[in-house]
Amino acid sequence: MSLPDLGTFALVNDRLDRLSDYPFTRLAALLSGVTPRANAEPIMMSVGEPQHQPPAIIDETLRANAHLWGKYPPVGGTPEFREAVGAWLARRYALPDGLFDAEKSVLPVSGTREALFLLALLAVPPSKAGRQPAVLMPNPFYAPYEGAALLAGAEPVFLPSTRETGFLPDLDALTPELLERTALFYLCTPANPQGAAADAAYLERAIGLARRYGFILAVDECYAEIYLDKPPVGALQVASGLNHGGPDHKTGPWANILVFHSLSKRSSAAGLRSGFVAGDPELMSRFTRLRSYSNAGMPLPVLAASAALWRDEAHVEENRALYRAKFDAAEASLKGRYGYYRPDGGFFLWLEVGDGEEATRRLWAEGGIRVLPGAYLTRSNPGEANPGAPFIRIALVNDAETVAHACSTIARILG
Repeated sequence: MSLPDLGTFALVNDRLDRLSDYPFTRLAALLSGVTPRANAEPIMMSVGEPQHQPPAIIDETLRANAHLWGKYPPVGGTPEFREAVGAWLARRYALPDGLFDAEKSVLPVSGTREALFLLALLAVPPSKAGRQPAVLMPNPFYAPYEGAALLAGAEPVFLPSTRETGFLPDLDALTPELLERTALFYLCTPANPQGAAADAAYLERAIGLARRYGFILAVDECYAEIYLDKPPVGALQVASGLNHGGPDHKTGPWANILVFHSLSKRSSAAGLRSGFVAGDPELMSRFTRLRSYSNAGMPLPVLAASAALWRDEAHVEENRALYRAKFDAAEASLKGRYGYYRPDGGFFLWLEVGDGEEATRRLWAEGGIRVLPGAYLTRSNPGEANPGAPFIRIALVNDAETVAHACSTIARILG
């Protein structure tokens, strides 16, 4: 019997075809063929890659633990790493003594992007409430949220996060019908790119919805340590103060909650690829099992360096001071223009310039300044214009002098 002719191409997961190009791939295409003026020194403000000198403690600890490079690391990390993270969470978020068990509720990850993406495989069932599961996310959003939802077989649902909603999703606009089929809700606070931080009341309401409707609330807090005035509250901090009704897990403090933190921004250590996920111990157990099949553990020297960074606050305070100076420099040129406002946290500006793509091309051609069009971070709902189209995102990752020069150039070029 002859086999049917299936063609010469391998069959692949066609869910990939539903993904748009990654934002920076789109940016490269937009600026292809555009050459900045010869006398313009290029300034890269499109990528949120901190340019501050990483703390010396990284190199010192890696060298001291170099003898461990030859060992396979455990997926769950080391007790020293978990203890350092647990102690930091308790200090940073004023968690009651003994409430948070780091041994059961902390997992190291190689940067939070892979963990945020992989989470959808944990969270999304084949169906929920008899329908296709939904994954909620703010709009604008971090691209891996959308990719994770689509490749897990869920419907990504983009929640408007505009000035009118306080730059966070409007929880009151979520219908019971949508919430019943929600499997996962990605929430970023402080938000990327708008910098808005959810307050305690907002987080309490989000936690309540997750528990009432049975979905995972994934709170991306990667920018929580870069703030200008007061430290943003966190999901674990809010959950620790709720009335849980008893000591059992199902009504315990961390039910349905996972939080994500990274050293990329906090410690200007993007190349270390180090972060953690923490929260609901039952979910953490299942997440660890999933990652045992899909991810290699974080190398032991990196775990040691990471633990040292979580124990140290001096370099973080210095880091925040540098960002405050850069916002001061930006404000001098941009205050009163393009809807400029001083964000609660993070290091981005979200500026309304009329046409984000056109402004991006002009800034690159005339000033050698590379920014990111807002439309590359947003999606349009049916029958609506792309809400990010009028915006550009600017990452204040360069030194204050460079930021001051760039922002004055932006104001001059865009008028």
